[in-house]
Amino acid sequence: MAKAKTNTEDYLRMYRQMVRIRTFEDNANQLYLNAKMPGLTHMYSGEEAVAVGICEALTDDDRITSTHRGHGHCVAKGANFKEMFCELLGKEEGYCRGKGGSMHIADQSHGNLGANAIVGGSMGIATGSALRAKLLGQDDVTVCFFGDGATAQGLLYEVMNMAALWNLPVIYACENNGYSEYTKTEEIAAGSITARAEAFGIEAFKVDGQDVLAVNELTQKLVARCRKGEGPFFIELETYRYHGHHVGDINREYYRTKDEEKSWKEDRDPIVRFRGYLVEQGIATEDELEAMNAEIAKDASEAVAYAEQAAYPDGSEVNMHVYAD
Repeated sequence: MAKAKTNTEDYLRMYRQMVRIRTFEDNANQLYLNAKMPGLTHMYSGEEAVAVGICEALTDDDRITSTHRGHGHCVAKGANFKEMFCELLGKEEGYCRGKGGSMHIADQSHGNLGANAIVGGSMGIATGSALRAKLLGQDDVTVCFFGDGATAQGLLYEVMNMAALWNLPVIYACENNGYSEYTKTEEIAAGSITARAEAFGIEAFKVDGQDVLAVNELTQKLVARCRKGEGPFFIELETYRYHGHHVGDINREYYRTKDEEKSWKEDRDPIVRFRGYLVEQGIATEDELEAMNAEIAKDASEAVAYAEQAAYPDGSEVNMHVYAD
């Protein structure tokens, strides 16, 4: 675990955010299993250190774009449980008034420009956001999250070319969780993932996506450089999703083994690793962290109960926020 220089409050906030993501996903999965949530959702459990490590290096003025596996990014960027669960259940008080659901959730008050169900679909949005910042002389940075499978999308190479030519303040964050849906990454991506960015003259980095401090330390440096006009940058974050490609992908043995899943969960769980570090360094006790976990679990339970009872949007809203006036 990297020894990044920061204060106790920063460490505890990162731990809290990671636990909030895991807790949110556990509850979202249960809503699906209980047939209370429409459609599918894609669990972020196991990848928490990526979203938190990156988003903790950003301000509310900085932007992110997300993916179909986007709950973790949304929570890490500052979203509230109540509005998120309302959105998943199609309720009026959701972040998108129930229209976005799991795969199109957005929270622009905290700079989250939205999740995207199209693989690689937010790459142009993120690059456009960075271009806007440069043209207006603003110093905000945009982070574009996408998976290893999205490196097969031609759009990535078009926008990286533009970003490199114009030195745009954007960070392309590739969450390499080892699988593109049901296929191993090495079977869909020839060569090196970072070399794809380097071909455009973009500095590319690889980091352990299960180490929140290493992710955060690298991101802080790259964000600072982006603000100085030195972008764009590319990060490959090595991580792992604990659940299937989506909540219905339960029997996964035909494409990955139980031993592999067990190894990642027991040896490289980002929350367990960081919790051990906090206790070892004397930043918090086991009891204090357990109390924090219980508090977060209570908040999530109350948010789910609220969302289940919340009102659906009125039928008159069917065209609201769909067409321009």
